[in-house]
Amino acid sequence: MTTVVSVLAQNRPIEFADTGGLDFKPFGLLAIQDNGRRKPIDTFAKQTLVRLTGRSAYADKAGRKWTANDFLLSALLETHDWKNEPMVLVSFGKLKEQLGLEKTQRRFSFAQLSGSAELQRIANEARALKQAEKPLERLQQEALSVSDRLALLAHVMDGSAFLIVPAPKSETDPWLVPDPGGVAEYYSQSQFETAFSQLQAMVNAYARGDSLQFSRAANQLRQNLRALSPTIYPTESKLRLEYFYNHFEGFYRAIWLYGLAFVALLISQGRKRGRALRTIGIALAVSALAFHATGIVLRCMIAGRPPVTNMYESIIWVSFAASFFGMIFFARYRTPIYLLASLPATLVALLLVHQMPIAMPASIDPLVPVLRDNFWLTIHVLTITLSYAAFLLACAFGHILLFRYARNPLGARADAPMHFWLYRVLQLGVLLLAAGTILGGVWANYSWGRFWGWDPKETWALIALLCYITTLHGRLAGWWTEFGLVVASVVCFLAVLMAWYGVNFVLGKGLHSYGFGIGGETYVGTFVIADLLFVAFAIWRYRSSKRASAEAETGVERVVVS
Repeated sequence: MTTVVSVLAQNRPIEFADTGGLDFKPFGLLAIQDNGRRKPIDTFAKQTLVRLTGRSAYADKAGRKWTANDFLLSALLETHDWKNEPMVLVSFGKLKEQLGLEKTQRRFSFAQLSGSAELQRIANEARALKQAEKPLERLQQEALSVSDRLALLAHVMDGSAFLIVPAPKSETDPWLVPDPGGVAEYYSQSQFETAFSQLQAMVNAYARGDSLQFSRAANQLRQNLRALSPTIYPTESKLRLEYFYNHFEGFYRAIWLYGLAFVALLISQGRKRGRALRTIGIALAVSALAFHATGIVLRCMIAGRPPVTNMYESIIWVSFAASFFGMIFFARYRTPIYLLASLPATLVALLLVHQMPIAMPASIDPLVPVLRDNFWLTIHVLTITLSYAAFLLACAFGHILLFRYARNPLGARADAPMHFWLYRVLQLGVLLLAAGTILGGVWANYSWGRFWGWDPKETWALIALLCYITTLHGRLAGWWTEFGLVVASVVCFLAVLMAWYGVNFVLGKGLHSYGFGIGGETYVGTFVIADLLFVAFAIWRYRSSKRASAEAETGVERVVVS
């Protein structure tokens, strides 16, 4: 055992009781330093389990379900054989093939993976390339991710990640593990003695399954640790706020409400007397927006900044803004079609981030230097992402119209109000994207000393803007009809998708490195291909309808002439 584990193991019972029924909230409210941020252990435990397994809870080989906090303490105290538990996620098929692992299996044990010389070789190659600032292949990126998961699990099991002893003076100083010998760097034995005795009491109560003593010792330990450094240790209100955010699950609740609202509104459209159902759908949509907004506000309060600094946050924000715009346009034009367009778009976006926690982690991380000016972060990034929300709404609206064209081209072509409403949303998106691009140039000059540098992010934002400007001007100039506007609202969103997702997750280059990630290419590529096929089918139906109408008119003229 390592020093920390052996110290905590003093007076611990040999037989371990079932800890599944313990109240882990007092333990979860303890503060820990991780990745440059002071946060509740509850947050650290949840993020750790998600990074390792891809899930926020874990069921072991025997079928026992482990919560994040329970797993963290068990791994630290070695109350379970976690080294041989198949819990480390390896999802990339080519990597599993390279390592000789079972292709159908997604999770493997620490012992199995840490003993793989091939994994270590690929990860070392990836680190060397990364240090030399050279691009990595997908296999190398995935191997590096798996290696990082193994290192994280090792740090949890040996106690080196258990940084709960606060620094005495500076917020940037490293915190320490609760080792009486190690904390001598900051505190005397008499200063730390009370806190350490409560830590041992908490550990022993956990091992015995004593809920009352476990909660009491955890609360007293938190008070004692705060007393060591009152100015550095997070306040009780901050810890409780983040704990509440973790368990409130506002975005998950919003998913259900958005889904129910969409179903209610969709059914009400097909009924002559669907007014009551429509009212219920609108009420559910408002409730979903409320939960969605609450989650965003809580996240802003915890982070102290707008929630748009990584892919997870931007999708959460853009999906909310899309439904919010839909609600505004619904109130303005009194047509539920805006909600029928925005609700499924928001629902799909939230489901995407909920089902892909590895590719788009929900962690709240410190800002990179270029984002630390909150004024420009708020003005530029929020404006750009609001334009994405408007274009997402326009894309969803365009899909509804394309479906109508594919089903009944003549009826869709005659529906002038629908095309006018789509035009209004596109105007809003172009206005926001143009303003955001100009403000981005100002911010680039402030941060990097130049207004424009043809960075991939800048370039694709400009391409998207030009696509939509061409769409609007082409309609005004008579280059295409209302149907062309509908097609463009869908096709042009692919440029937004490239600027939003492709630059960060596919190209992985440029100065906007704070948003980079890997994963999801298969899902996105499948969506793009399926969507283009749907557009092609709608175009074929539209042209066939026009040709049939023209032939019918020609036939009538011949009859009249004869």
